[in-house]
Formats: sequence, C-alpha cells, structure tokens
Amino acid sequence: MSTPSRQIKLGAFLMQTGHHIAAWRHPDASADAGQNFRHYVDLARKAEAAKFDAVFFADSVGVRNTHSASLSRTARAEHFEPLTLLSALAAVTERIGLIATVSTTYNEPYHVARKFASLDLISGGRSGWNLVTSSGEGEAQNFNLDTHVAHPLRYQRAEEFYDVVTGLWDTWEDDAFIRDKHTGEFFDAGKHHALNHKGKHFSVRGPLNVGRSPQGWPVVVQAGASEAGRDLAARTAEVIFVAHQTFDQAREFYGDIRHRATQHGRDPDGIKIMPGIFPIVGRTQEEAEEKFQTLQNLIHPVVGVSLLSNMIGGIDLSSYPVDGPLPSLPETNGGKSRQQLLIDLAQRENLTIRDLYLRIAGARGHQQVVGTPQSIADQLQQWFEEGGADGFNIMSPWLPGGLDDFIEHVLPELRRRGLFRTEYQGTTLREHLGLQRPPNRHTLAREQPRAA
Repeated sequence: MSTPSRQIKLGAFLMQTGHHIAAWRHPDASADAGQNFRHYVDLARKAEAAKFDAVFFADSVGVRNTHSASLSRTARAEHFEPLTLLSALAAVTERIGLIATVSTTYNEPYHVARKFASLDLISGGRSGWNLVTSSGEGEAQNFNLDTHVAHPLRYQRAEEFYDVVTGLWDTWEDDAFIRDKHTGEFFDAGKHHALNHKGKHFSVRGPLNVGRSPQGWPVVVQAGASEAGRDLAARTAEVIFVAHQTFDQAREFYGDIRHRATQHGRDPDGIKIMPGIFPIVGRTQEEAEEKFQTLQNLIHPVVGVSLLSNMIGGIDLSSYPVDGPLPSLPETNGGKSRQQLLIDLAQRENLTIRDLYLRIAGARGHQQVVGTPQSIADQLQQWFEEGGADGFNIMSPWLPGGLDDFIEHVLPELRRRGLFRTEYQGTTLREHLGLQRPPNRHTLAREQPRAA
C-alpha cells in the first residue's frame, strides 16, 4: 500500500495513573505514578517506539478539587511540574515531541518564553507550549487573589501574553552567534534584538537570554473552545486540543477554525486540530465493554459528583439528588465551552447527575470509544478523512495498560490502512506535525525588498 500524503497525527496525553477518574484503583495501574519518574520514562519511551508525534502533559497551578472527601479518593492531588518533568524526559528520549500546559493567567511571559526556549534547545527542537487560560478558583487563591480573573480579561491577557512570548523567541536571529575565538566576536550585535514591549497587561524590555532552537520556536498549542478561545486559537495556535462529543460538532469546529484562521491572514493548513479520544480496546466488543465496566465499578459516588461539579464550572452539585436531573446552572467564570458541552449532553440524552458523571468519568467530555481495534480505527479514520480532525490526543483509560492496548492493537490497524507512520521522517516536533519553521521576524524584515 502506498503511503498517503496526509496521515493522522497522534499525541499521548499522559495523566498520572490514566484518564479515568478511578484509574488508580485498577489492579494493573501504577498507583504511585504522580511521583514516580520511572513510570513516565517508560511511557514516553513506549510512545516514542510507537512513533507518536508527542507526549502531552496538562497542568494546573493548584489542586482542582478542593472537596476533601472526594480529593482523598482520587490520584489527582499529586503530579510533577510539567516543564521540570519534560526536561528530564528530553534526556532519555530522542525523537518524540514534548508538550506541556502553562497558563497565561498566573505566569509571566518572560518566564514562559525562557523556560520553553530552554526546553527546545535541550531537546533538539521537540518542545511545545499548550497556551491556556486558568479556569479554577483554587489557582487564583495561590496567587494573591480571592476570586478568579474574569473570563474576558483572561483572554485579553492571553492574547498579549502570546505576542510577548513569541517576540522574545525572536530575540536572536538564527546566525547571530559567531563564537569566533580568533576575532573575539561572540555574537553579531546587529542580529540581537530587544523587544521593548509596552502594552495593557505587560511591560517587557527583553532581550531573551536563550537562543533559537532547530525548530525556531516551540510549537504553540491551544485548548480553548469558547468563542474567545476559538478566536485566540485561530490567531495563535499551530495545534488545537479540543473536546467533542459528536462528529458533527467536530466537523463544525474544524470548519470554523479554518475560516477564522483565514480571516486572520493565516494558512489554515498551518493548524492541526487534534480532539481528545478516550479508547477502551478489546479483542471483541464484549471484552472492551467489560474492561470499561471494570473501571466504572470503581467510581465512588462522592468522587463522581465532585468531578462533575468541577467540570461543569465549579458549581457544587452535592446537594442535588444524584438520580435527579441536572439543575439549571448559572454561567460560569470557569471553562465555558466545557460547561456548555456537558449541559448539552445531559439535555440531549436526558441524563441524571449520576448518568452524567458516569459518562464523563473517563473522557471528561472528550469522545469515548469502546470497541475493537477495527471499530476504533473506523471512527478515527472517519473523523480524519471527513473534516473533523487532523489527528487525536490519545487519553489512555489507565496506565500503562491502556496505552499498551492502543499501541499493540489499534496502531497496527491504522498502519494497515496507511493512516499512521512506521518511522519518523524528521527530528523536530514541527517536522513530525508537518508545520513550517517560523522565520525570525527581524531577518524577514531585513530581507524583504525595500518599498519603492
């Protein structure tokens, strides 16, 4: 079979013991994963051997669930700071991309630019920054605030934050460093640029004290799907991680982002859209459903209600009958797109609170696929070929077994169909994803012909 010009992109979204809220209780899960570096080394090396484009780590600068009765029954309270973890993983891997979430709400642009530029050099051009705005009250209270920053203000700050970070990444032109011991010239002063940014939210002089990497900039990833999130993604993102429940939703989002990108003067092919997929793989449909039910049976009701409360905008649902309908909810100052997704799901399928938390206990609003390697590959292929996705972020139900199942059973089926690589063709994350290397803006401005 000839290799098609376009193939599916795959990220391994690694979350401690796995994405199912009760994954840590699975008999084959690594319950201490949150503080076990060797666990992540093994997972990253497996994903690299399988030729995944990247591993991805989400993050929050606070404990998301502050309900102690629930928190004490989950494995979400401990996890490594992601850039520290990825820097360590860069030393024990060679080709796989390394993507981490860092929020624009409770960080400063110079810190973020410097850390990701360093990771990009350490890894040989394999890093990616998942640009998000924080969504939890618990994060605000760790940064001198009593309440969370308002949603519109978070996105205004994120827009300027992106401009500052990418401006700092262009501090050095590619050939700025001469390092000539004979002449004593270390770098060409004409190819070293201060930013001198003064805006509404930030005043940053620069320059950055880290050079450019083989891929120019770290890949910029975005994960918002609200109206503000879509517009930010269309202007800034090179990869978009997103949650969809149906193919129609995925196709609408895909088309909308490409349209918005064009309006921003961008080539829409320069954005890769990768929905999250939560796969339970069985040799038969019955085996897959049994695996899923094993996990579902491990959910404590307090944990289920607390998870739903957090996911639906931080609104406490514990006082409502668990077998009653979802109540009318106020608009959240948290994650607006995820709140609306869950409300729509409950209304569309007439779900109770218990039904709804059981539905999201694994995928948390992302698409959940329970089936054989063939049926899972069928869905991925449909979304990919019919305008719903460029690739997928694989959310293993439990670890390491869920990732093993996908690698051992689904990837061979995708390869049989010519839909996924057998070898890496490049060395940087941009090369894996088929993204252009960004030119340095100062070099570009100098090389453009002077206007007559």
